[in-house]
Amino acid sequence: MAAPLSDGERRKQISVRGIAGLGDVAEVRKSFNRHLHFTLVKDRNVATPRDYYFALAHTVRDHLVGRWIRTQQHYYERDPKRIYYLSLEFYMGRTLQNTMVNLGLQNACDEAIYQLGLDLEELEEIEEDAGLGNGGLGRLAACFLDSMATLGLAAYGYGIRYEFGIFNQKIVDGWQVEEADDWLRYGNPWEKARPEYMLPVHFYGRVDHSPEGVKWVDTQVVLAMPYDTPVPGYKNNTVNTMRLWSAKAPNDFNLQEFNVGDYIEAVLDRNLAENISRVLYPNDNFFEGKELRLKQEYFVVAATLQDIIRRFKSSKFGCRDPVRTCFETFPDKVAIQLNDTHPALSIPELMRILVDVEKVDWDKAWEITKRTCAYTNHTVLPEALERWPVSMFEKLLPRHLEIIYALNQMHLDRVAALYPGDIDRLRRMSVIEEGDCKRINMAHLCVIGSHAVNGVARIHSDIVKNSVFKDFYELEPEKFQNKTNGITPRRWLLLCNPGLADVIAEKIGEGFITDLSQLKKLLDFINNETFIRDVAKVKQENKLKFAAYLEEQYKVKINPSSMFDVQVKRIHEYKRQLLNCLHAITLYNRIRSDPSKSFVPRTIMIGGKAAPGYHMAKMIIKLITSVGEVINNDPYVGDKLKVIFLENYRVSLAEKVIPAADLSQQISTAGTEASGTGNMKFMVNGALTIGTMDGANVEMAEEAGEENLFIFGMRVEDVEALDRKGYNAQEYYERLPELRQAVDQISSGFFSPRDPGCFKDIVNMLMYHDRFKVFADYEAYIKCQGQVDKLFMDPREWTKKVIRNIACSGKFSSDRTITEYAREIWGVEPSATKIPPPNLPRD
Repeated sequence: MAAPLSDGERRKQISVRGIAGLGDVAEVRKSFNRHLHFTLVKDRNVATPRDYYFALAHTVRDHLVGRWIRTQQHYYERDPKRIYYLSLEFYMGRTLQNTMVNLGLQNACDEAIYQLGLDLEELEEIEEDAGLGNGGLGRLAACFLDSMATLGLAAYGYGIRYEFGIFNQKIVDGWQVEEADDWLRYGNPWEKARPEYMLPVHFYGRVDHSPEGVKWVDTQVVLAMPYDTPVPGYKNNTVNTMRLWSAKAPNDFNLQEFNVGDYIEAVLDRNLAENISRVLYPNDNFFEGKELRLKQEYFVVAATLQDIIRRFKSSKFGCRDPVRTCFETFPDKVAIQLNDTHPALSIPELMRILVDVEKVDWDKAWEITKRTCAYTNHTVLPEALERWPVSMFEKLLPRHLEIIYALNQMHLDRVAALYPGDIDRLRRMSVIEEGDCKRINMAHLCVIGSHAVNGVARIHSDIVKNSVFKDFYELEPEKFQNKTNGITPRRWLLLCNPGLADVIAEKIGEGFITDLSQLKKLLDFINNETFIRDVAKVKQENKLKFAAYLEEQYKVKINPSSMFDVQVKRIHEYKRQLLNCLHAITLYNRIRSDPSKSFVPRTIMIGGKAAPGYHMAKMIIKLITSVGEVINNDPYVGDKLKVIFLENYRVSLAEKVIPAADLSQQISTAGTEASGTGNMKFMVNGALTIGTMDGANVEMAEEAGEENLFIFGMRVEDVEALDRKGYNAQEYYERLPELRQAVDQISSGFFSPRDPGCFKDIVNMLMYHDRFKVFADYEAYIKCQGQVDKLFMDPREWTKKVIRNIACSGKFSSDRTITEYAREIWGVEPSATKIPPPNLPRD
């Protein structure tokens, strides 16, 4: 088979990346050489690949700066309502290529770099991922920033500049080993420190009540230093800001009068304050009630709210006061979106500022707070809900505890008036959970303090209304909405799959890039032989390219004509990587029992990180690697079946594997995955989905037609019925011989001959306390995988289904999601107008 075109070669023949005008190319070359010279004059005489990367990054950044300044100027003059997206995670990945794509510079840079005898792709690989997130929630925030800028909203992302992001995963002897992610080691060319906007954040102390009002005194101060990263919209000259806070100790830290003698010790203790922004907590869908995490949550909220209020007061319009002190118009100028409960302290903190500092009347302050804040729920798993001990609040945030008690009292008084005598309802709806350890339920705080509460897929929003927040829904049904998640088509189609983007653009033009619903036009070409062939050819090239990458990086050789069967996501019992594993073992046993029989060859790839403290998730990784070890080295199997664990799955690896996938596995127990967004990325990139009716899979099946996905297994109703009846794994184990064989092999040490008892915890969980009912869906799953094999043997019919899926994926653009948030929650209209570029005069 011919070697695949490199992306560099392909870009030469590509429409969607913009023609490289000679002027642009010369300009990029000149700028690149200037930056390179400046770097080398400072440091050394020989340029390394990293020097070239930084020179290019600075060249591209130069194109952003003028637009960035002009955008902010534009907002200052027009004073639009501003959107503040608060999140403890922003999983941004790499920035260079995304910036080139959104500024329409990719071809000019490619040509300039080529003329200088360098390879753009090689330079792109040098950039570190900004891994400031765990998974879906953090990546969603990143997609939302891209869409908000592309839709011309005056939006700001606010979070923490973690010194260490999500750990790097190494696999050693089949086990996950964590390594610190020192992503800032070589510097970050995309951020700009803004020390002039540094702000104080207070902790501990006590509350003084006096006739003059309430004061929070004797606090410890930590400074919040902002770092700004530009967020460019797609070819509209809008550049928004992501502002991440870093913790700094004040210069007098620990040097107060009581510490006279120990100057050295005091200076060393600055680390204690600065630890707040040191490291991202690596838990996905799990609450760990550590004080440092609560400090992080308050740190981002306190710094951000001061910034929001400063910007509100200094803006040109609004109340006639020389300095705006009237907060009546605050909700008309400010929207705060809480990405899960992590920034929930925004609610009591805004109350504290309005009441204690700005002297606004309590009821008025509460109305302002509710009209300003909105809350997105991301999970229904009970172990993920944030429930902070009251004792921790008492010590760390005493004034906020008082405010929460007062808000809760107000809330419970209202409930009691509406439901007299219903004590159990009061208990269920309280923000304070009574018990041996009194706790603050942050989700309840978010619901009472917000004017809108949304889930992230239709099925999830229904569960939110009918079970998780049922009582609250009965009280205020108008608060509850759905906003089905989406992904940005810039990164997840244009950037990662240029071949496919080009084949699409040839047929329907480039409008789909900012209006993904236009992909519907591809339905006209579903029987077009050239289009079918072109789509299949792009997929094959992507597979060859990824196979070459795996061989180069991990020394694994795979069969590029096999089905690439991919499940990449965080490792969690509810995501059921174990079900995938049981299928792999079942296929292996079928090959072993009749090696001469014809088989549809598969390469099963599973990737994802396990939280370092999650024992079962780490065991699941060990099982996958152990099963792979046996299967991949069995001569009877040959290249009919391979099981590969993809090490250190992250944004930049997703960009490589997703375009190469044939089959996307989305197999969580119905009712557990709030939405999923990986499912959408695979759909738009031409993989078919095998999945349960969970999360956004439901809406994907609705858009494309259920017959165009491989849907299997229990629905939410079936899971609930099985819960009522009582799930008995033993029953399935005894009834299904292939399942029994697989489980027995795991349990007997067939896959761990040197440690036969290695997987006893997994088997024990599956047999006696499996909350996610793996065995209950096994039979349907295996049967459904048979249907997958059957279709894969007919490449033309397979590709037609692929085209139908791509054509029906338009709903899952984050542009559509953000348009809904804007209109239905924030009360703003997206704008299609282009800000004039820096080289043209302003309007």
